[in-house]
Amino acid sequence: MPITNVYNMAGEKVGEIELSAAIFGVELSDGIFGIEPNEAVVHEVVKNHLANCRQGTQSALTKGEVSYTTAKPWRQKGTGRARAGYKGSPVWTHGGVAFAPKPRDYSYTLNKKVKRLALKSALSAMAASDAIVVIDDIKVDEIKTKTFKAFLDAVNVSGKTLVVTESVDEKVVKSARNIAGVTTTIATILSPYMILNNRKLVVSKAALAKIEEVYA
Repeated sequence: MPITNVYNMAGEKVGEIELSAAIFGVELSDGIFGIEPNEAVVHEVVKNHLANCRQGTQSALTKGEVSYTTAKPWRQKGTGRARAGYKGSPVWTHGGVAFAPKPRDYSYTLNKKVKRLALKSALSAMAASDAIVVIDDIKVDEIKTKTFKAFLDAVNVSGKTLVVTESVDEKVVKSARNIAGVTTTIATILSPYMILNNRKLVVSKAALAKIEEVYA
């Protein structure tokens, strides 16, 4: 069963807990942090997320849309050159594009149960690799990057890190946004892509309770 450490903001370790046991009065189920990760489902959900993020604004001109005269460049026979009908042909330099891409919508939907399973798989994978750091409360008194960086150093967290709070805390968001590789989010919009795109998951006790409430 996955075990993670609990720290305070000063980086002092206050205990070790099993994610399926009570955490400071918050009960976490094995169904979220202790399942066998389903890689196929996670792959499908991440692919869906990336597809939904695409703008789909790519566009190129076809042979009928390029601005060229439609006159025949030279007569059909007798010049020794290859036959040519018009300058906008795809085989000519600066001609139109064969099967040119046009603006389109790449987004598609997945079942809610599939998304939920992928999220649980991602959380379980992070727990199994001991990549979840639980903090009793993530708060800063003022907007100061140096203070938040000192907090991350105190809990021995570096590199790509996702900081999860229960609700939007402007001081935390603005203190962390200028630290390379650090991203902040709230528990209710957590996604498999966010989790797997980071090496560490720093989460508050209150955020764990919210994850349990929303995704159990």
